[in-house]
Amino acid sequence: MRVEGVSLQFGGVKALSDVSFKVRKGELFSLIGPNGAGKTSMLNCISGRYKPTSGSITWRGADLLRHPINDRANLGIGRTFQNLALFGHMSVLDNILVGRHHKLKSNLVSGMLYWVGRARREELEHRRFVENIIDFLEIQHVRHEPAGTLSYGLRKRVELARAMAIEPDLILLDEPMAGMNLEEKEDMARFIIGLQQEFEMTTMMIEHDMGVVMDLSDHVAVLDFGRVIAAGVPKEVLANEHVKKAYLGEDDDELQRLADEDERAIA
Repeated sequence: MRVEGVSLQFGGVKALSDVSFKVRKGELFSLIGPNGAGKTSMLNCISGRYKPTSGSITWRGADLLRHPINDRANLGIGRTFQNLALFGHMSVLDNILVGRHHKLKSNLVSGMLYWVGRARREELEHRRFVENIIDFLEIQHVRHEPAGTLSYGLRKRVELARAMAIEPDLILLDEPMAGMNLEEKEDMARFIIGLQQEFEMTTMMIEHDMGVVMDLSDHVAVLDFGRVIAAGVPKEVLANEHVKKAYLGEDDDELQRLADEDERAIA
């Protein structure tokens, strides 16, 4: 995916200004920056919730902005949200099955002939696919529980499961570890790595935990006041003077500690 010169304006407020970067196939790309930097606005432009004021977003060589928002799933793009967007009264299983809706081929007639037509076979196929995701995310024990009754960490997994059910080539994760304790973060980090290694998904992630970003990311771009101030591999971004001053707010010793931890993780 290639983002070129994207700007987004709401009245007199500029949320994004001439943002450009590219996400390579199979990588984990992180978009970071302070609160209000425009990170979620950028994801909303990619997922179709916002239409940029100017600029272009190219997906697989085609103009993504020419497609309506409801085409994103068929185009192979899925996402999670910063604020959970689950159906609280529905079971975990049913919430995940919502992600398969765009793949359903049965119509009204075949649905009426459920037991003897293709509708039943189709549902069983989708159920098997969803069960693989449930096993991967280790939520077998809550598959029939209402999503609204689960702990925050488990609800985060369910939302990830629903996005995975789309079978996306590109999955957008908006702060997947926000509000989690250390154990929950470690589990989520393991699952995110699995998106690449086991499901071969390209991942674009917004995350505030710098340790997580530096350990997991192949490339990083930093937004500040809607502009890209640095981009590259994690070590390069961490050493950038603009990032030190505008985002991290850390002294050189602390930045060096993070860089050393990143090198040990890679080794």
